[in-house]
Formats: sequence, structure tokens, C-alpha cells
Amino acid sequence: MIKYDVAIVGGGASGLTCALALKRLKSGAKVCVIDACERFGKKLAATGNGQGNVSNINLTAKNYHGGGAELANAIIGGNYNLPASIFNCILTCDEEGRIYPAGRQASALTDSLLSELNALNAELIAGTKVTRVSKGFKLALSNGKEIYADRVVLACGGKAQKQFGTDGTAYSLAESLGHKITTLYPSLVQLKTDTTFIKTLKGIRVGCTLRAECDGRTIGESKGDLIFTDYGISGNAVFSLSSVVADKRGVIVHIEFLPGVAEERIAEDIKNKQRLGYPESELLSGTLHNQIGRAIIKRAHGNIEDIVRTVKDFTLPVTGSLGFDYAQTTRGGVDCSQITKNLESKICKDLYFTGEYLDVDGDCGGYNLLWAFASGVRVGQKIAEEL
Repeated sequence: MIKYDVAIVGGGASGLTCALALKRLKSGAKVCVIDACERFGKKLAATGNGQGNVSNINLTAKNYHGGGAELANAIIGGNYNLPASIFNCILTCDEEGRIYPAGRQASALTDSLLSELNALNAELIAGTKVTRVSKGFKLALSNGKEIYADRVVLACGGKAQKQFGTDGTAYSLAESLGHKITTLYPSLVQLKTDTTFIKTLKGIRVGCTLRAECDGRTIGESKGDLIFTDYGISGNAVFSLSSVVADKRGVIVHIEFLPGVAEERIAEDIKNKQRLGYPESELLSGTLHNQIGRAIIKRAHGNIEDIVRTVKDFTLPVTGSLGFDYAQTTRGGVDCSQITKNLESKICKDLYFTGEYLDVDGDCGGYNLLWAFASGVRVGQKIAEEL
């Protein structure tokens, strides 16, 4: 019989961090990390477009959502610099507050974790799925073997991006031990919209502010890049809205193209161009991307007041999203009302949870990885205190 002090199910950001935090404090602890993928930290190595956006200096309590948002904020404690204590590399910050490894390679983050875990003699079991966890704890593996552990950490990730081994099936492990899973939705994902007025804008990127409205009420706001596509809209500003849009119908996205420019100034510029004999289709030339300007003028039928109004409030009805395969993270997960402030189950002693597996999701910009690291550290340190 193979017996461990701790078995961690999931070798992503939170699982590897949990193992590292534990082994740093209790190097003699017998710890194994089991992952269904052949490579550990596969999703971590791809984060931030492969550059590794691990946190953000603009961290606030408003960056987290879901039933566990308050718990997540308490655990993170405003410490946006936590990754600096985890990784053996220099971290730097860009102009938008996003924190990256100085070399801008996310794969270096995975290498840092694995190198130290190997040095600390943690057992890493790749390409093996945990198919069942029984109280006790007995873990059944996809290779036909069984292992035992005094404590189990479920760090299985969510349902987003199944190419990284997170297809949502691992939620059954928590359910089999009595835990409730809240409704799952794709988050940080591209939105499908009505394309009537944006068919000529595919591939154009623009900085703007966005507001999502449902039943006449504002449900979310964001600012940043928006990219027009053949199905709707993408970009960081869109990703940040997608979580609040996911479970609602009849949502309208309001785009403000020139948030720092008064309507009067736009109107005067248009009138000046008219005096100079500009063609109607070019009345926003130099003010906006030409294609966007033409689309707005066409939608407003050339009327100055309507053009100005549309520049400041270009509306698109949302028809859906690209779903879990394209989402960066999952909204929903293990119900946080059933776990303690140390992320231990209230139902099954010595069972813990971390990261995306829980009902916590963050905004775009490094916040989800920060939660993964913070939750992994909290659980690793808590278990170390008990060993």
C-alpha cells in the first residue's frame, strides 16, 4: 500500500504552489501531486499570451466575483506581490499594472515550481487521472493503481480550456464527497453579438469603455482594448464583462469610443470638416479609425447629433459567447459556504480545495492566477502546521 501525508489532485498553478508551500515548511512530508496531463503547469505556461501575467498592482476587492469573492479577498489580503515570494525569478510590472517575469516567458514560472519541488523530493505523477476519491482517503487512478493519503487537496481547475486537461469532469470528485457545485459558466471569454453594424470592422482594435446593461440596469463596466470579430467582440475590456454577462439574456453592450472627449468637441470637429467640404463618410476621419468612423456615420444616417451620440454610445445586443473552450477561466465551482477560511471542507475533515475549482473568478489581468497562488499557499501552510 502506497501512503502519503498529502495527495494533491491537480498539477496546475494552485496545486503546484500548494505543494511548494507545504514542502518549504515541512521538507520531510511525503507529498504527491497528480495531474491528468503529461506536463505539469501546462495552463500556467500559456498564461498571459505565453508571457506569464501573474498578478496586478491595481488589485482591489472588486476584482473578484462569485460566492467565494469575500473569502478570496480575505485570503489574498491585498498582497499583489505574493508571486515574488513563490518564484525564483525577477518580476516586473508593465504600464497597466500587470506583473510578469522579467523574461516574459510563462514557461519559466512552471520551470521554477517544478525545479524546486523536485529538489524537495515531492513526487510528481503526470499523465494520470484520479477517477475516484473515497473517504479515508483512498484515491483510484486511471492506471488501475490505488494510493492512500492522510489529507487530500483538490486543485483540479475548472471547465475552461479543455486542452489543458480541465474539462469539468473533476467536479465529480467533490460531489462524491458531499460538496455542492454551483452553476458553471465560461468567464473571460469572447462575446457573440449582433453583427449588423460591425461587419466591416473585423480585426480592428480600439481602446474604449464598455458598459453592460440588462433590463435597463447596468450590470458591469470595463475599459481597455476591444477587438471586432466576425462573430462579435473580443479583447481585455470584453473579457472583463463576460463574467457578469454569462448567466443573463437580453444584455446590451454600450461602447464609448472617445471616453475622454466631450460631445461638444466631437460635434464641432464634424461641423468644421463639413465647412471644409469633407465627404459625409469621412466626417470622423482622424478622430476614429476610418472604418469605425464610416460604420458610425452609416448607422447614424449622417445626422450630426446621431453621429455624436453613436460615438459615445454604440450599442450591440449580446447573443452568447464562444463558450468554455475559449474561456480563460470558469465562473462557479465548489460552493464556498461549505468550506472554512482555510479552505478545508466543513463536511469532510482533511479535505481541502484551491484555485479555479472553487466558486471564485477574477477579472482579466493576472487576478485569477493571484487567487490560484494565494489559495495554494494558504492550504499548504495550513497543512504544514498540522503535520
